[in-house]
Amino acid sequence: MAAPFEVVVVGNIGIDTNIYLPGADIDFSVEANFTEDLDYVGQAGGYSSRGFAQLGRHTAFIGAVGDDYHADHIRATLAADGVDASALFIDPAGTCRSVNIMYRDGRRKNFYDGKGHMQLAPDLASAAQVLAGARLAVFHLPNWARQLLPIARQGGSVIACDLQDVTDPSDPYRQDFIASADILFCSAANFPDLAALVGPWLRARPELIVVVGRGAQGCAVASSAGVAHYPPPPLDLPIVDSNGAGDALAVGFLTSYVLEGRSIEESALRGQIAARHTCAQKATSDTLIGRAALDSYHRAIRSLASC
Repeated sequence: MAAPFEVVVVGNIGIDTNIYLPGADIDFSVEANFTEDLDYVGQAGGYSSRGFAQLGRHTAFIGAVGDDYHADHIRATLAADGVDASALFIDPAGTCRSVNIMYRDGRRKNFYDGKGHMQLAPDLASAAQVLAGARLAVFHLPNWARQLLPIARQGGSVIACDLQDVTDPSDPYRQDFIASADILFCSAANFPDLAALVGPWLRARPELIVVVGRGAQGCAVASSAGVAHYPPPPLDLPIVDSNGAGDALAVGFLTSYVLEGRSIEESALRGQIAARHTCAQKATSDTLIGRAALDSYHRAIRSLASC
């Protein structure tokens, strides 16, 4: 019998098209803007599953793809990474797509096409087989994914859910994910006051750990013990592309905290190193950080801090 997976990622995967602007913004005074347009395997499920595999974790992915050439490329990419995709199922609407308008300072504006994710029903038996015995189940937000939350809970997995850029902590769409999670991830982009963001969740479920990405300000980890703020790591890397940074933060943190038993402080640092490395890559999930590079950066930063 095959060993259980260490990590099962549940979510959307697709082809991202990044459009790099030559100037500061789109020139709406002309019909045509000449840009650099690059395609790659992306979206939260793509970045996360490939990120865990790059760190050497035994990883499976559960998601939907179309019956199209995009799906063929995704299947081949996951297979090359060693990510199990046996629970991939078909979306008749096609493979998910994103178009990301990329600004020269690394900012982005996303246009996301989730295809049929609101109506899809996954194969629960196949999903249960993949999730069985997994130490960690990482959920993103396609509507169909909520159907797998009870299966992951019954199987004893630590459940982490990435809520992305929250605009309302009480958003009904996200409540199943919040209620099922042991660890939450989210962006503080819409909440300069972290208490307003994480307070409602922790009052309802004080056992939660909430990891909040804060961009150039680093990250924060909130729990019943309070909110700890962690500055960004001192890495001399360019900021080229912020796509996948939040996914890398989650991958680095969860690998360190759940799978390796490191402290929250260490895990927050290693998650931020992974995110910072991702921001230095242009339109790709092929060059996510590996274990050797993550360890090397971690040692260098710790050595610098002790001087």
